[in-house]
Amino acid sequence: MTITPEIDAWLLENGFQVGLNPHGKHPLILAAQQGRADVLHYLLAQDADLTALDAYGNNALWAACFAEADDCIDLLLKAGIDINYQNPSGASALTYASSSGRHAVVKQLLEAGADPLLSTQDDFSALDLAANRQCLQLLRTAVKALQA
Repeated sequence: MTITPEIDAWLLENGFQVGLNPHGKHPLILAAQQGRADVLHYLLAQDADLTALDAYGNNALWAACFAEADDCIDLLLKAGIDINYQNPSGASALTYASSSGRHAVVKQLLEAGADPLLSTQDDFSALDLAANRQCLQLLRTAVKALQA
């Protein structure tokens, strides 16, 4: 994939030349957080580091979930990002999506194979932290299917 003027402009506007920008942000994570599938696609084609973490220990999948950017989530999953990566407190992207009420993201992650049984350091699962009825129902169904 060749760089487009739009992607080049985004990289320059955000202070990226090589590696982190002056604010310590990784381009893959920032692109995911902003829902920029075009930039993310370009970075992935350039073999971006899927293990890159932000200052809080979250990966690009977490950032895409924050943005509720289903196309970015798909790109990252297809690229092989760890769907069950847990940050230093033990929260996965599924835990975050559930606890913030992002039911469409919860559904997308579960359909992609996210583990609903993972728990945080405080022993809370995504089901325990479900912020709304939709998340709760999706996670109950997923957990029941695993226990069957």
